[in-house]
Amino acid sequence: MTKTEETIYFDGIHQPKLAWAKEWLKETKKLYIDGQWVNSSSEEIIESINPANGQVTGSIHSATEADVNKAVQAARDAFDQGPWQDVTRKERAKKLRQISALIIEHQAELATLESLDNGKLYKESYQDDVQEAADLFEYYAGWTDKYYGENNPVEGDFLSYTTRDPIGVCGQIVPFNFPICMAVWKLAPALAMANTVVLKPSSTTSYSAIRLFEIIDEAGILPPGVLNLILGKGSIGSFISRHMDVDKISFTGSTGVGKKLVHDSADSNLKTVTLELGGKSPNIIFSDAPDLDAAIERSFFGLFTHKGEKCSAPTRLFAQRDIYNRVVEKLVEFANSYKCGDPFDPESNQGPQVSKAHMESILSYIEAGKNEGARLVAGGDRDVTGENANGYFIRPTIFADVMNKMTIAQEEIFGPVLCIIPFDTEEEVIAMANDSIYGLAAGLWTKDISRANRVARKLEAGMVFINKYGCYDFASPFGGWKQSGWGKEYAVHSLQSYTKTKAIWVAY
Repeated sequence: MTKTEETIYFDGIHQPKLAWAKEWLKETKKLYIDGQWVNSSSEEIIESINPANGQVTGSIHSATEADVNKAVQAARDAFDQGPWQDVTRKERAKKLRQISALIIEHQAELATLESLDNGKLYKESYQDDVQEAADLFEYYAGWTDKYYGENNPVEGDFLSYTTRDPIGVCGQIVPFNFPICMAVWKLAPALAMANTVVLKPSSTTSYSAIRLFEIIDEAGILPPGVLNLILGKGSIGSFISRHMDVDKISFTGSTGVGKKLVHDSADSNLKTVTLELGGKSPNIIFSDAPDLDAAIERSFFGLFTHKGEKCSAPTRLFAQRDIYNRVVEKLVEFANSYKCGDPFDPESNQGPQVSKAHMESILSYIEAGKNEGARLVAGGDRDVTGENANGYFIRPTIFADVMNKMTIAQEEIFGPVLCIIPFDTEEEVIAMANDSIYGLAAGLWTKDISRANRVARKLEAGMVFINKYGCYDFASPFGGWKQSGWGKEYAVHSLQSYTKTKAIWVAY
């Protein structure tokens, strides 16, 4: 980089803080428990790898069960005995807005760490992830005094009303694909409803959560114990989910791990569990799409931004037979024009996959697609050109003539791989779209408003997008059906899972 860190990078985005990050990363990062940064009770250290070049960028402490117990106890004490419950709703809202403002103040730092750790483009980290994190705190600040109980119209000489009380200690387990964003999806509504938190980010991508906790701690916004941060391997999540003093688990990640956390809850204290899990979302382009080229373009970028590591990505594209060849041709053009490269290079279109293991998993699925007879029309291998040689880059990959029963059409690949499937009739495509264990999102493109509503009603998905795939707003719930999860993120629906309802009766 030749520009100074004070200059504008491009499109109004500030220059990444690479020199600052290099200095910040020199120290092994600690756990945050009861308002203090502390070492793990073990000697285990986990190295963090820059997926763009395979080099070690820094390290984090790996927690133990004893550390989890300390963090949960701190959260329990802060909830039961600390000053957090006495903070007024207006003051709570003020604190959330303070956090929002601090995120914007440190936006370039957080985005730099996100891209170093995860591999996504700096512009994606800055414009999408960190900006949304700030906006979420602002949004949920507005809910602190607007979510409450009601009067119940019961029979007899009684007054009956309900209250919405904070649920208690919340264990929150965050995935690697949207580290700061997903953390705040959980933190903001939990804090808005006066809960306390034990947060565990992915061991692969912990930096942005660590820096967020540092920023909040340095500003002295929250009492000790309200927020606690546990670092380390994925297995540590079970110490949280099995803990008898944790009242709620919120998890985003794989369906397999989600099922294990449900068992952990059942085997301990039947804590509330919300799960945002996998997806294999169908995206249907009918031949009467209002703007076919726009539909194709949106379908491409809906999947391949953030290097395809998105649970709601439209990974199964169904194109009606008479437009099928055109759809394939245009998508291949987009894929071949994409540049894989350094996340901090403004000319890059796609960064590296998050880790070597994840890259290898995606490549194994690509081989499965070839072996099962799908027609590879773009990508299909690593990008090792120039500076990418040691990075975990995979070319945007497109398979045509896919059968819906193939492995690549049924299992979540979680990477830059698109399956294109031809269809003839509406009934046929609905059946294929619903032939999946998942039900997170779905999309369709048509001018026919009756067909649009008819198909949307029949699709088994928690979110259906008509004529624009991927519409998200804090006021609309995010979450799926079937094995894509339980519960919802965003909106008032998220607040429901961070409160418990009490009915109170008063005899006249």
